[in-house]
Amino acid sequence: MQEPDRCAAPAEAAGDGAAGDAPLAFVTKVRNAPRLAAVDARALALGIVPGLTLADARARQPDLVAVGMDESADRHWLDDLARQCMDFSPLVSLARPDGITIDITGVAHLFGSAERLAEAVEDRLAQAGMTLRRAIAATADAAQALARHACASDDADERTAIRALPVEALGLDPLATVGLQRAGLKTVGDVAVRPAASIAARFGAGAVAALHGLTGDAGGSAPRPLVTLAPRVPLRFERRFAEPVTHQDTIARTLLDLLHEAAAALAGRALGGRGFRLMLFRSDGAKRRLDIATSAPTRDPALVLRLFDERIATLADPLDPGFGYDSMTLTVRVAEPLEALQPALDCGGSGEAGPDADAVLAELIDRLSTRLGPDCLRRLAPRASHIPEQGQLALPAIHGGAPLRWPAPPPGEPPMRPLFLFDPPQPVEVIAAVPDGPPHRFRWRRKSHEVRLYEGPERIAAEWWKHRGGEHDGKGSLTRDYYRIEDVRGRRYWLFRHGLYDEKPDPRWYLHGLFA
Repeated sequence: MQEPDRCAAPAEAAGDGAAGDAPLAFVTKVRNAPRLAAVDARALALGIVPGLTLADARARQPDLVAVGMDESADRHWLDDLARQCMDFSPLVSLARPDGITIDITGVAHLFGSAERLAEAVEDRLAQAGMTLRRAIAATADAAQALARHACASDDADERTAIRALPVEALGLDPLATVGLQRAGLKTVGDVAVRPAASIAARFGAGAVAALHGLTGDAGGSAPRPLVTLAPRVPLRFERRFAEPVTHQDTIARTLLDLLHEAAAALAGRALGGRGFRLMLFRSDGAKRRLDIATSAPTRDPALVLRLFDERIATLADPLDPGFGYDSMTLTVRVAEPLEALQPALDCGGSGEAGPDADAVLAELIDRLSTRLGPDCLRRLAPRASHIPEQGQLALPAIHGGAPLRWPAPPPGEPPMRPLFLFDPPQPVEVIAAVPDGPPHRFRWRRKSHEVRLYEGPERIAAEWWKHRGGEHDGKGSLTRDYYRIEDVRGRRYWLFRHGLYDEKPDPRWYLHGLFA
């Protein structure tokens, strides 16, 4: 059994919130009061433990970095880790909120021993930035309890270690746990020596069932089954021919049949395919592979067939069936959730529903990317950067996914930045009333422009990771003061002074964009 450590955060989460060696904690609300739900090793060493209120933790450690806990992301993260653990055993179960149980019966010898298998799982999760606490026991409940609560030495036998666990390891509700403690039953061993009938009469049958689950004594009842994750069956569809096939029409019809089978399987899982692979096996042993991708999940066989036709048309070496194909397989390599969509109700006065604009655009992107190559067709994606020229990325359009949401100005307000930017910014000569003031007149492309109105400055500082120790490289690490300018002819410009006077003796001016 392997359990992700509740006191360890994924590396990317710590990197976003923590500064240097500051302790990190994840916070959630309990009865409208923020409390620590998980802490890292640095916080534990300082006495900061889960359950403390954020105020108490701040009082003990003022530099504590607190990050809001995203329970939905934690569930998805645990699911992903459990799926990775299925590489070691087909029987993997979730013990929410932070545990994973692996049934190693019959598979431990493949790794040499159970301990080596546990070390292999630990190494795999370490690659994902996780630390964990692990235990190996005869039952799933015992393994989880030992991983969460064990304090005994490794050389202690399992029975002794289980009996030394605190009563919290039984996993009962808080009232039953407090009742056991008030009755003087502090450990599992204290509960185990009491008659089961008296424990059930006072604390309920659940306490006896939990005790039997830990000790492995079923007490005459069937053991509790382990609810495991369903294995992911690959979406692979095959067609074998009685005789080798050479006609392209037959191959196309067979491919369409396979695509219909794939569409039915994807619909059953509420998925859509974004990557498809066709393998053709010739009678002489030669193989041919064709891959296509789509910008959005799809279950449309006709669309995928057209993309395969486009892919075949672009081949430098056309498909040669030789003496014929014996078989062909279709594999859905990438699948994503796809819900039923309401088509557009734009009838255009004809009484027929018009095509969905997003679907038409996605199909055009797929065809052009398949014909020209994925890197030849790009789209702009927003990027979280306050530097204007770094506020977008040019990505392959085939990897589009969901529609992008660009930041929009408030209703009724003019845009703060122009849509058209120069790359690189155009140098201009500026005359200002005062050195650090707005432009009074500027010269661009050998023409002078008198400033009638201006707005600003909008100050944009350099990235802190490029601006250290007060050093400046004269390029990306200088502060910019942006001004929105309107000249006497009503034309609007976006100018900035590159650098403050305490950063550079003679900062230059640049024209970065034009307003429509």
